[in-house]
Amino acid sequence: MGHDGLNSWGVELRLRDLTDAHAHPFRLVPSSEDLEEMAASLGLSALRKVKFEGKLIPEGKRDWRLEASLGATVVQPCVATLAPVTTRIDTEVSRSYLADFTEAFTPEQEIEMPEDDTVEPLPATLSLSRIAEEALALAAPDYPRAEGAELGVTQFTESGKQAMTDEDTKPFASLKALRDKLGKDGE
Repeated sequence: MGHDGLNSWGVELRLRDLTDAHAHPFRLVPSSEDLEEMAASLGLSALRKVKFEGKLIPEGKRDWRLEASLGATVVQPCVATLAPVTTRIDTEVSRSYLADFTEAFTPEQEIEMPEDDTVEPLPATLSLSRIAEEALALAAPDYPRAEGAELGVTQFTESGKQAMTDEDTKPFASLKALRDKLGKDGE
C-alpha cells in the first residue's frame, strides 16, 4: 500500500499494517469526481475546497487515535426559498479506535448510546474519506437559510398586543388565552 495510501481519497487503511512506532500524518484532498459523489450522497448542491488533514497516532501497541481538521465549503438549497446557501465549515475531528473495545451493557439492559461517540472498536480497515464524509454530514447546517429568507412564520401582531412566543405555541396556551379573554370580558 505504501505511505501514499494515507493521502489517497477513498482508500481503506489497514491500521494493523501501520507501524506503531510513530504517528502517521495524512492530508486528503478529494478529486472533483469525489466531491460530486460526496455532495450527492450528502444531499448537497455542491461541495468545494474540501481538505481533511491530521494524523493517526498510535496509542500503546494496538490502539489508534485520529486527530484531524476538516475544512470544506458546502452549498445547500435554502430550506425556505431553495436559493443556494454557501457555508464554510471548519471542524475538528477526533476518533479513538480501541482493539479491546467492548460495549458496556448487558443484554437485558436497554442498549444505550455510549457516552463517548468518538470511541469505536478498531476496524479491520479504516476509510479516512468516510470519516471526513461523516464529519461533514454532522457539521453541515441542517436548515440552511438564504440571507433574509424567512420560513412562512411571519408573525402579525395587532398593535398593543404581545407578539407570540414559543411559550404560546405550547399545548394549553390556547386554553390559557381563552381563559384570560373570558376573564377580561367578565370584568
